[in-house]
Amino acid sequence: MQHAVGSPLPPPHQPGHEPAAGFSSAAQHPGAHSGSPAGPAPVNPPPGFAGPPGPARPHPPGHVPVQQHHGAPQHAPAPMPDTTGHVQLPPGGPVAMPSPPPAAGTPDLASTTLAVLLIGPAGAGKTSVAKYWAGHRRVPTAHISLDDVREWVRSGFADPQSGWNDHSEAQYRLARRTCGFAARNFLANGISCILDDAVFPDRPVVGLGGWKRHVGPGLLPVVLLPGLEIVLERNAERSGNRRLTDEEVARIHGRMAGWYGSGLPIIDNSQLDVPTTARVLDDVLARSIASPPQW
Repeated sequence: MQHAVGSPLPPPHQPGHEPAAGFSSAAQHPGAHSGSPAGPAPVNPPPGFAGPPGPARPHPPGHVPVQQHHGAPQHAPAPMPDTTGHVQLPPGGPVAMPSPPPAAGTPDLASTTLAVLLIGPAGAGKTSVAKYWAGHRRVPTAHISLDDVREWVRSGFADPQSGWNDHSEAQYRLARRTCGFAARNFLANGISCILDDAVFPDRPVVGLGGWKRHVGPGLLPVVLLPGLEIVLERNAERSGNRRLTDEEVARIHGRMAGWYGSGLPIIDNSQLDVPTTARVLDDVLARSIASPPQW
């Protein structure tokens, strides 16, 4: 039963007496603990009983009133649909050779999706030219530098300058495979790529074979090879592990000379600034599409 405000509460249970009818002891009250004073158990009122009128009773702090609803159940509103929908991204497969222009003339590189590999020794300007070329095309183009990807390894980085060993080779191969995976996915979604790496003509481990395997036969390699004095000058402006000794730069430059006679297009940018080199790169790529190099 319910008690109106101001009516006396039932007397507490006394030892030796039975509890009053309608009230239970602490042992019978769900949630009560041994030794706690007994309290009245709630009794459900009869249907339709609203209780006698009386002044409003204050709620304890933190109380959130619960509104009772009758009739048909109310359903939560449907969630708002995504505004962009679900973008399907085609998976990246091996990059095929770009189609030659349908008619004689220079291909329109602005409308051609390309995968370019810019090769050259340290200090040749590969990264600067690749960034400029990618940033000034009229179509979406990504720049992927193998050195940047390889240096994602922060702890345990195997610096090739400390000696070529199993660890440095494994990290190089892993970075090249990661670059190839990224390039294929960009190309599959209509974004051209230019990659840069110091690929050696006489060293299979860091040769073109791995790039063709990870990107595809449509990769267009171009060699950037300025004179030794220019490479030494640019290398001297570097810092950190990107800067090599003069002896190492001369040794790498000498080995890169093996690209002459390989059939790959070579750009001597000794006297060219970056924008001019990028324009020459466009001319070379147009010829490569019209007559792909054998490699």
